[in-house]
Amino acid sequence: MEILWFLIAMAMLAAVIVPIARRRAGGIRQVAPGSPDAADPAAYGFVRQEELDIRLPGPDQDLLDVLDVVQRTQEWRAAAQLLAGTPKEGEVRWQRVQAFAGAASLELQQKPGIGGSWLHAWRAEAPKDPGGAAVHAEFLVQQAWRSSAAGTDDFRIILEEARTVCAQAGLFAPGDPVPYITELAVARGLGYSHEQFDQLWAKIIDRAPAHMGAHLAALHYWCEKWHGSREEADRFATSAAARAPQGSLLSALPLFAVYEHLPEINLVRGFYESAVVSKAIEGALYAVQSARPDDPMLVHVRHLLVFFLVRSERWSEAMHQLVRIDGHVGALPWTLEGDPAAQYAVYRALAVAGYESNGGSPATLPR
Repeated sequence: MEILWFLIAMAMLAAVIVPIARRRAGGIRQVAPGSPDAADPAAYGFVRQEELDIRLPGPDQDLLDVLDVVQRTQEWRAAAQLLAGTPKEGEVRWQRVQAFAGAASLELQQKPGIGGSWLHAWRAEAPKDPGGAAVHAEFLVQQAWRSSAAGTDDFRIILEEARTVCAQAGLFAPGDPVPYITELAVARGLGYSHEQFDQLWAKIIDRAPAHMGAHLAALHYWCEKWHGSREEADRFATSAAARAPQGSLLSALPLFAVYEHLPEINLVRGFYESAVVSKAIEGALYAVQSARPDDPMLVHVRHLLVFFLVRSERWSEAMHQLVRIDGHVGALPWTLEGDPAAQYAVYRALAVAGYESNGGSPATLPR
């Protein structure tokens, strides 16, 4: 679900990295301004921190243009047209559905009662439009997880409505996996049994067996903090990676599984140099090297690789990822922080400092 938060208004981060921070405990040192290690990221052509785009993990200009039109005019038809022209079988449709839902949710948060009126009009004026139903279902999921405490009556009521709209969206767009992927968040919140989950997962696999976004959403379900266990989550991730077709990013799934369990194992000395992390990193590096350059999920893997490569002090490899993602920070792990741009900028500065302390320079970094 982490990608769902990329449109939330960001509060300033009180402390970027502290020992007790969620998922971030231990092991990373601060770079003091003016110190020999405080290398300048701008020398590498990196975007200034205040100019980093926190909305998306990577560029999607068509989406940004349509979002601008929709939010400026409160007219939904441009969004419907964009989704109608977005292939069902790929990852882009899922990301765009989330983006439109996130925009409506943020508008409602900023203007209670009237924000996101274009989505209400979309559903009222075109009740059987597949795109509108998919965005509405995702909107309800986001509202439940953002505005209500898990397990409360309000939380369950909103998710029950989301489940109903997911079913409608599935009927309006046969073959589209997005409504069922959205329902995975409902499964987490409502506590689907493993049998119920398996039935839902079968519908997704029938439609998009190698969908990376679906696997990431399913991984959350299997995590111990939801309904499975660390062992089940690891088994799910390694199994998906083992059967990943050539060029699939599913080989990177074990790295996401490791990240999901950092609160449990983060304090183990030398963890980031351990065989577990090294193997997961190598799988992710293999995935990005063999993936299509235009795979929309590629940037998600690269962002998480930066986190682990910096933590492992693999500076050169971290820099090779940074030059390919810099400019957008709407992805894990940055979006779990109050100020994603600040969190990303710290890791970027550490990578630059480490790279230069080992003889690297802008001239030696291949693009």
